[in-house]
Amino acid sequence: MTQTLRLTWVQPEDLIGHELRQAEEDGRDGSPVRDRWLAAGGALAPERAGASRAPAPGALRALAEELLGELAALPCPSTADEPMSLAGIAEACRLPLAAEGHGAGGGGRARQAPMAESGTGVPAPGPPEPVEPVEPSDVVGSGTRTTRACGPADTPLPRPAHRLGDALHAAWLGRAAGCLLGKPVEKLPLHAIRDIARATGNWPLTTWFTAKGLPPELAAAHPWNRRSAATSLAENIDGMPEDDDLNYPLLGLLLLQRHGRDFTTDDVARLWLDELPAGRTFTAERIAYRNLLCGIEPSLSASHHNPFREWIGAAIRADIHGWTNPGAPEAAAAQAYRDACLTHTANGVYGAMFTAAAIAAAATGTADVHAAIAAGLTVVPPRSRFAAAVRFGVRAAGEHADFADAVDSVHAEYGAYHWVHVLPNAALLVAALTHADGDFTGSICRAVSGGLDTDSNGATAGSLAGLLAGRPDALPDRWTAPLKNRLTTSVTGFDGVGFDTLAHLTLKEALRP
Repeated sequence: MTQTLRLTWVQPEDLIGHELRQAEEDGRDGSPVRDRWLAAGGALAPERAGASRAPAPGALRALAEELLGELAALPCPSTADEPMSLAGIAEACRLPLAAEGHGAGGGGRARQAPMAESGTGVPAPGPPEPVEPVEPSDVVGSGTRTTRACGPADTPLPRPAHRLGDALHAAWLGRAAGCLLGKPVEKLPLHAIRDIARATGNWPLTTWFTAKGLPPELAAAHPWNRRSAATSLAENIDGMPEDDDLNYPLLGLLLLQRHGRDFTTDDVARLWLDELPAGRTFTAERIAYRNLLCGIEPSLSASHHNPFREWIGAAIRADIHGWTNPGAPEAAAAQAYRDACLTHTANGVYGAMFTAAAIAAAATGTADVHAAIAAGLTVVPPRSRFAAAVRFGVRAAGEHADFADAVDSVHAEYGAYHWVHVLPNAALLVAALTHADGDFTGSICRAVSGGLDTDSNGATAGSLAGLLAGRPDALPDRWTAPLKNRLTTSVTGFDGVGFDTLAHLTLKEALRP
């Protein structure tokens, strides 16, 4: 007897539970739909897996399809504070961001956003918003440069090209190392990560996870991520294995090589269909990929039957847009928007824009991590849940000397969200970066030790902290040597590529007019 194939992240009977949760988070009343679904014998979504064990009967699957449509039609009260169009985001942020550019060419293309007249590459300040700001005292330590969250006026000019190349090399290495650190414990609950690290003498976390010395009963109770243990434990690392957190920056690099800065969302879609295997996509990206194959084009590809549209996926694609716009956070965010809206909406898009803008600020070489976070907030609607999550993460880091206590506060505040949702991960990432104060090891270890989407948070923390370090030899050898300057990937033309080569190619795009 053969086992039924269960494709993850696409079964209607599994999507309905996630969409019900998304409706609740949006403030939409999905209770009548929930009642009908449960009364018909449906189940809520699996907590950590992408698919339930058994397929639904035909009638139940058809009902799931029907109810997904009903849920999508419910009015969303959060829209006023969480606009989905770039024009709406720009208005909320008081920024002159560029047009969307969904079309394939001509007037539909979106150019780089205009910069402030000061020449600093920073958006000009707008009127203050009546929301809780991130004050300099909230985001910086004693004696460091300060930058307010609303319209930073002192972000410096980009560093010289040769130094930017070194920083990009460190950023690629940092992204890989942080991702690899988080891979074996992805999907494990927070208490399991802590127990494993303590049992192997690695708490607080300071180096790679290992199975050596791990008690058998603990290993059985909390098994490593089955896809990653063979390539990501300290005793097994032999170069950087494939991961979507590295595949997407590669695709972003291809995108810029082929289309330049004025790429459109349609260009992103075509590139994915040409170069990205469907099996290497997950959550929102897999839904959007399926939608494209079914003839559902951008921007509907992000919203049609896609309950993962506010999860972390777009944020892990954003680094390339920050790396190639050093000192220009607004331009980086505009590029990230056109990439993100293929698959995500609202807070999911804000995650990409925030990440790109923060990295663009960090790429200057003189902005510290706190200024980078503040720059990221300038491109996010100030009343959005994403902005609130970032502010929460900054506060949590400032209020707790022991980072484990800061993590506990994040989990207490955002524990109702799925572990891949962008909001808890944004709060955790920002708390880790703030608490580590720019230190590379501290940044990636804090990000991974906090649980949730461990490899994605580790990757983004490593990218930004690598930029701040400024050069590859500034990163501890224990993180970079095992990578062996080799990346495995299924993205065409890049399998086995070195991080030095990737830095060179990225620098070319950063310098392209």
